[in-house]
This record gives sequence, C-alpha cells and structure tokens, in this order.
Amino acid sequence: MMDVNYELYKVFYYVARTLSFSEASKQLYISQSAVSQSIKVLEKKLGQNLFIRSTKRVQLTPEGEILFKHIEPAMNLIRQGENQLLEANTLNGGQLRIAASDTICRYFLVPYLNKFHRDHPNVHIKVTNSTSIDCAHILETGQVDFVISNFPNSGLSNVNNIRTIKEFRDIFVANSKYFPLRNKTLSLHELLHYPIMMLDRKSTTSEFLHSIFQKSHLDLVPEIELSSNDLLIDLARIGLGIAFVPDFCIPEGERELFALKLNEELPSRKLVVAYNESLPISQAAKHFMDILF
Repeated sequence: MMDVNYELYKVFYYVARTLSFSEASKQLYISQSAVSQSIKVLEKKLGQNLFIRSTKRVQLTPEGEILFKHIEPAMNLIRQGENQLLEANTLNGGQLRIAASDTICRYFLVPYLNKFHRDHPNVHIKVTNSTSIDCAHILETGQVDFVISNFPNSGLSNVNNIRTIKEFRDIFVANSKYFPLRNKTLSLHELLHYPIMMLDRKSTTSEFLHSIFQKSHLDLVPEIELSSNDLLIDLARIGLGIAFVPDFCIPEGERELFALKLNEELPSRKLVVAYNESLPISQAAKHFMDILF
C-alpha cells in the first residue's frame, strides 16, 4: 500500500471536481502554488499524470478519471461521517444504543421507544436483546450507552451509576382449574410440593428466587426452567405448573390465572437504568433517560 497523505487526495478531489487550480485553492483556503505543488507530489508518488494542463483549461487524464471515481465516494463518506458526528449532539442524527431483556422490552420499553422515535426520528435506535445479567456485561464492554435491567443484578455489582425507574413485585401464578389454591395461603415450604416454573439460571429472576428459598433453608428445584416469561405464562394457563413471573407481565382483567397468596411477603425488585461512568453519555442517551424519569 502506498504511503500517500490524505491532504494530497483532498487537493486532488477539489481540482478534479472544479477542473480549476485557482478555484480549488479558493475552496481549500490555500495558495494556488500550494495546490500545484500538492498535485505534483501526488503524481510523483503514483507515477501517473493525473491532469492535462493548458493555458485555457484543466482536464483529467484517463488515469485521473479512474482515481476520481474512487476518491469522490470516499470524500463523500468522510463528509457524511463528520456530519453524523456533528448531528449526534443536536439530535438530528447519531445513534441510541440500549440493551434490555425480552420481558423489559415488551412490557416496559416499547412505549418509551415509540415516543423517542416520534420526537427524534433521525436518531438511529439500536436495541440489543439479552438477559439482564448479559446486558450488564454488554455495558461493561462499551457496546451500549446504557442498559435497563432488573435489580438486584450480580452483573452490575461494579457499576455505580444506577438509577431506579420503578419498583415491581414477582408473583406465583396458576390456573385454578388445575391448581385449586385460590382461597389458600401457602408457605414457601408448601410451595415446594407443586411444580414450579421459572426463568433459567442465567437470569436475575432465578438469582432472586433461589436466594429467597435459601434464606429459609429450602432447596428449590424447579420443574421447568425457560428463557421466556411469556412462555412460562402460557404453560401456566394449560396447567403444567405454577409460574414465577413479574407482576407487570400479567394483563389487567386476567381470568384464567390468579396470583397465589403467600404467608410471607416477597421483597420487591427494581427496574433500573445503568450506565458506564467511564464513557461519555450521548445527547440521545440523555434525552431518552429524561423520558424515563
């Protein structure tokens, strides 16, 4: 690969576009002699004559035409990149990068994404979908501006910038046709006699529920472990077990499923925004977080 200074190609681009050394010098804010010298250096490095010079006009040689076909789109790409960087701070462009779990995206995030997109249609929105624990690792590597996660979250143990959006509770839900427990109050120990369905061990929900049972010196062995709260709810509807899910996943007016009563109240959890303090926050990310709070 030839070692050619970008500035030489830039001068070539302006001369080739205007077909005038004097006009190129005006647009570049340099002297005409500096333009001529740059073209001579470039021609020497490439070993080709790029222009046919005459007293009346300047023309591209066939070799110059070939080079211009490649330089022109490259210069346009550079200009577009510069514009995107400038627009990123004015919300006329740029990118918003978020990571969140499937459940959080579906049951919480979509209305906020809709509002942000209406307010700032030129900002490209990229949503990375993963478990809350994996989202924390994605944040750590700088792949996203921030994550929206359930909390507590073991993956966020080293993150200091965490803001609470809302609190929620987790519930055990069942279909009374298969589990006639609507009028009963159960202990955690009694729950173990029933098939428990929950998210798999890669989730914050699994960490949370196992810790609750461990504090009561009970060993929780789920009947079914999945990666989808929606699927857990569907399986609860057909009577395959009792599902442990966040309360916001159950629609209002639900008829088939009911929340079991426990003789001890489970701790609440939080929905939080976490961001990396070592990285600058974009204007798009700041505006989106303003919508959340």
